[in-house]
Amino acid sequence: MNLDELTQTSGEWLRGTGPESDIVMCSRIRLARNLNDFPFINRASRSEKGEIETHIRTAIAAVSDNLAYLELNQRSKLDLQFLVERQLISREHASADYPRGVAIGPHENVSIMVNEEDHVRIQAMHSGLSLHDVWEQINALDDQLEERLSYAFSSQLGYLTACPTNVGTGIRVGVMLHLPALVQTKQIDKVFRALQKINLAVRGLYGEGTQAFGDFYQISNQQTLGNSELELIRNLTEVVPQIIEYERTARQKLVSERRQHLHDQVSRAYGVLKTAHTISSEETMHLLSSVRMGINLGLIDDLEIPTVNELFIHTQPAHLQKIQGTPLEVDERNVARASYLRSRLSNGRHTEAN
Repeated sequence: MNLDELTQTSGEWLRGTGPESDIVMCSRIRLARNLNDFPFINRASRSEKGEIETHIRTAIAAVSDNLAYLELNQRSKLDLQFLVERQLISREHASADYPRGVAIGPHENVSIMVNEEDHVRIQAMHSGLSLHDVWEQINALDDQLEERLSYAFSSQLGYLTACPTNVGTGIRVGVMLHLPALVQTKQIDKVFRALQKINLAVRGLYGEGTQAFGDFYQISNQQTLGNSELELIRNLTEVVPQIIEYERTARQKLVSERRQHLHDQVSRAYGVLKTAHTISSEETMHLLSSVRMGINLGLIDDLEIPTVNELFIHTQPAHLQKIQGTPLEVDERNVARASYLRSRLSNGRHTEAN
């Protein structure tokens, strides 16, 4: 797989379609698995990690020839950050220094991390609120791998994982939500407190310990033991529509009570993105968030959601350097980012809403 070619495309999860895709960026399910005959990664020697990687890589190749495999210990820091930005590997996976890899599906809706916190972490992502479709895909892939790999499994506890909170099904069910109106109306903390009471975790764009740039939040289950996969999926499927309704209500409140202010905010955001000559990643995310909401509210009619979704990723540091074809310092990236945005948005017309 040529990572440079990926700068010309975007993953399936960014296509901006699927149920409730105005608010739900994507649905994601991750499965944690370990091999029965090897210690957990944090206890394994470097040579054992190499054996694990070879063993799993062979099984992946036998399952499908549509999965491109990358050996991560042979990749540059820029390549690794690029894969993190595309949500294909975790930050922890990128920063490790032992044998490890990732298998990536042709539409980037599947990735299999090898030797992350667990021996195997299978991930599937679809655009919009489509957890049941994601489950069908990832469950089938997991079954195929389990035919070739001996998973560590306890009849009493279920799948054994490096982190106790994943023991049981080893599943993490999540959705990535765009919630700018709840942030602007200062209701977001109230929603998060309610989620924590029902054991749902809230994380930023790139997972645990990250900030919610661009008003994006990942909502997922905290524990797996004692619940089946379908129960955990059903729990989130029942909760997410309530958050969607809260966000839509907040957006309509902004339109009805502060329409002029909101329209000005969206217009200014779009204008800055189209004309700036230097702009940071954080400011870009903030402005794109306003523009994305503006499109969905009919305040901008010459720009499409898939383009905005793609810009969220393509303006990140590693993507920008890949697109430019050269390493860039922070100030250079800010200039290159502004130039890239002007180029991508140059044909746009900020049309006044009726």
